[in-house]
Amino acid sequence: MHDDANKKPKGESLKNKTINGVVWSAVERFLVYGVQMIVQLVIARILSPTDFGLIGMLTIFIAVSQSFIDSGFSQALVRKQNRTETDNSTVFYFNIVMSCVIYAILYFSAPAVADFYKEPQLVSLMRVLCLVLIINSFAVVQRAIYTASINFKTQAKATFTAVLLSGIVGVVMAVRGYGVWSLVFQQLSNALLNTLLLWAAYSSWRPRWIFSWVSFREMYSFGWKLLASGLLNTLYSNIYLLLIGKVYTKESLGHYTQAHTFAQLPSANATSIIQRVTYPVLCSIQDDDERLSRNYRQLLKLSAYLIFPIMCGLAAISRPLVFVLIGDKWLFASQLLVPMCFSMLWYPIHAINLNLLQVKGRSDLFLRLEIIKKFVGATTLVIGIRFGVYVLCWIGILSSLFCLFINTYYTGKLINVGFLKQMGDLLPTLGISLLMFLLVRLCIGFISSDWLQVVTGVLIGMTFYAGMTHVLKFSEYAYLKSIVANRFSK
Repeated sequence: MHDDANKKPKGESLKNKTINGVVWSAVERFLVYGVQMIVQLVIARILSPTDFGLIGMLTIFIAVSQSFIDSGFSQALVRKQNRTETDNSTVFYFNIVMSCVIYAILYFSAPAVADFYKEPQLVSLMRVLCLVLIINSFAVVQRAIYTASINFKTQAKATFTAVLLSGIVGVVMAVRGYGVWSLVFQQLSNALLNTLLLWAAYSSWRPRWIFSWVSFREMYSFGWKLLASGLLNTLYSNIYLLLIGKVYTKESLGHYTQAHTFAQLPSANATSIIQRVTYPVLCSIQDDDERLSRNYRQLLKLSAYLIFPIMCGLAAISRPLVFVLIGDKWLFASQLLVPMCFSMLWYPIHAINLNLLQVKGRSDLFLRLEIIKKFVGATTLVIGIRFGVYVLCWIGILSSLFCLFINTYYTGKLINVGFLKQMGDLLPTLGISLLMFLLVRLCIGFISSDWLQVVTGVLIGMTFYAGMTHVLKFSEYAYLKSIVANRFSK
C-alpha cells in the first residue's frame, strides 16, 4: 500500500507535527547511522586507514557534484506552499539531466584527479563511485515532498532497510578481501536500494511529462543562491580532505575521516534532523515574527540541551572508545576526535540560524554570509596547514565559533534574536556540559581497562548531566520528560 506523499496531515497542531517529525527523523538518522557506524566499525577492523583515505580523497568531488545536481531546488520545493505537479516534475527532470552531465565530467576528469593525488587506482574508483550521483537524483523530489509534509516515518523505513542491506554487502566484500571496493559498493548499493524503495514500495508520486521554464525560473530565483551557498559550504567542509590527502598521507587522511565519522554520528545527524524538521515547521509560521521568534529560541535551547552533552561526553571518552571499537591502530584518530567534537558541537545551532534565513526567503543573505565565513575560514586553513592535521582540527573550533557569530547577525536583524540572546540561552547548557567533560576525564583516568573507562564514563556523564539539569530546573529537562511520559502513556 502506497503512502500519499502529497497528503498533508490534518487536525494536527504545529506542536504535535513538530514532535512527530522530530521523533521519526531522529529514528531515521540515529537508527540508520547507528547501523552504518556498526558496519564501518566492522569494516575498519578489517581494512586499513589507507583504504579509508582513498575514499576520503574522492569525497569532495561527490559532495560538490551533489550540490550542483540539487541546485537548491529541493529547498525551494519544500518552502513553496502552493507547489504543483508541474513544479515537482520540472525539478525531477532537471536533477536527472544535471546528474548525467556532471557524471560525464567526473568520468573524464578521473585521470586528472588520480594525477593530482599520485594515486593511479583512483581512476577506476572514481568512475564507479560517482554513479551514486545519478542514482540519488531519481529520489530528490520524493524526499522533498515527504519533508514538506513533515512525513519522516516513510523515509525512515526506506533508509533503514537500504542501509542495513548495503551494510551487509560492504561487510561481506571486506571479509572476502575486496579491500577499498567494499566501501565503494556499500555506498552504491545503499543509494540504489533507497531509491528503489521510495519508488516501488512507499511513494505513489510519479513524474509527469511536463517541464515548465516558468516554474524552473521561479524556483531557480530562490534556489541559485542556496546552490552557491551550498557549494561554498561543501567545498569548505571538504577542503580538509583535499589538503590532507595532498599535503600529507593516505594514512593521515584515513585517520581524519574515521575521527570525522565518530564525531558526525551525533552532531551532523542531529543537524540534519533539525534542518529537515524545523524548516517546514518554521515556514508555516514565517509571517508571524513574534511566534517565529518564540519557537526559534525554544528550538535553539532544546537542540543545545540534547547535543552539547553528547559531544562533550564523546570527547571525554574518545581514546578508550576508539580502542574498544576499532583497535589501537586508530590511535591518531582518537586524538583528532577531541577537537572535532568541540567544533561540531555548534553545528545544530548553525543549522537553525541558517534555516531562519531560508524561512524568511532571504537566500541573498544566506549567500552573503557563506561568502564571508568561507573566506575567513579558508584563510585560517591555509595558515594552519603547515602545523599538521592535529592543529587543523583545533583551528576548526575557532572557525566554528566565528561562523556562529556571523550567522547570528542577520538572525538578530530579522527576528531580534541575535548573538547575545542566543548565547544567553545556550551558556547554562554549555557550562554544565563542559563540567561533565572534566568530571568524566578525571574519573576514568583512575581506571586501566578501556571497556570500564567507556562504561564508567557514560554512566557518570549521564547521571551528572541529568541530575544537574533537574536540580537547576532546566525547562528543557521538564519538557523532554513530559514528552517521554506522554509517549509511553499512549
